[in-house]
Amino acid sequence: MHVLSLRWFALLLGAAFLLVSAAPAQKAPQPSADQIAKWLESLQPKTGTILLGSGLATVKVPDSFGYLDAAQSHTLLEKIWGNPPGPDALGMLVPKGFNPLSEDSWAVTIRFEPEGYVKDDDAEKINYQDLLKQMQEGTREANKEREARGYPPLELVGWAAPPRYDKAAKKLYWAKELKFGGSTEHTLNYNIRILGRRGYLVLNAIGGMSQLKNIESASPQLLAMVDFNEGHRYADFNASTDKIAEYGIAGLVAGGVAAKLGFFKWLWVALLSMKKLLVMIVVALGAGLVKLFSWLTGGSRRRIGEGEPPAA
Repeated sequence: MHVLSLRWFALLLGAAFLLVSAAPAQKAPQPSADQIAKWLESLQPKTGTILLGSGLATVKVPDSFGYLDAAQSHTLLEKIWGNPPGPDALGMLVPKGFNPLSEDSWAVTIRFEPEGYVKDDDAEKINYQDLLKQMQEGTREANKEREARGYPPLELVGWAAPPRYDKAAKKLYWAKELKFGGSTEHTLNYNIRILGRRGYLVLNAIGGMSQLKNIESASPQLLAMVDFNEGHRYADFNASTDKIAEYGIAGLVAGGVAAKLGFFKWLWVALLSMKKLLVMIVVALGAGLVKLFSWLTGGSRRRIGEGEPPAA
């Protein structure tokens, strides 16, 4: 049985919430319909072979998906969806027919964390149900401080999809179901990690629990799209020169990256799927923008996961 410290989880989550709770963000001015329309028009997803991070990795984007570069990702995440500034993304993947103004839209951010070589020798020893219980207890402990400051609690409901590790491909994926305060819709936190020589690629799907089926259907395709390039792969590790991460697979699932990256940055990634603040503004403005986006993208198209699964 592989266990981690409950106290570590409580400190991790508690410090993250303290940083967010200490200075509530001021209400941002609402953008005009014309401004939102310009942002929407600037999103031009690409297909084909895309190099990431000066040759660090390659994304092979099929026609069923599109790739948004770093600048377009910034526009989507922070301007259109209203997320706070966070760690820079290398890009994003969106399903064909993607409509950012739709409540059932979802997308996948891509980042690289240079945390070092993550040893995977603990992968077969992890009891993920025990790990989940520890994470849930740590979350409850952190909520005491959060609620004392007048903020709603966070509940880690459970695994939406339990962790699965492909040892040959060095790819790990899992999904958590979260509940914030009295929210009626649970949040989906879907995670993919691709291990490399000096760190790992982080693919996080942004969406609600209602998008789980679509994301799960697309996950084999997502996993196959992205890989490190030669010289950056897991197999290229040099024990005499390369850094080793301070945690293994269990720590990666539990959020061990927070200890090195900073709590606020970790929390921003975890909470992205609270999502799309501007969607409510758009609803208030009426259906005109939705029709405009449909016109800009050549009409509505069937979404991944509707009717049939994507090709492997």
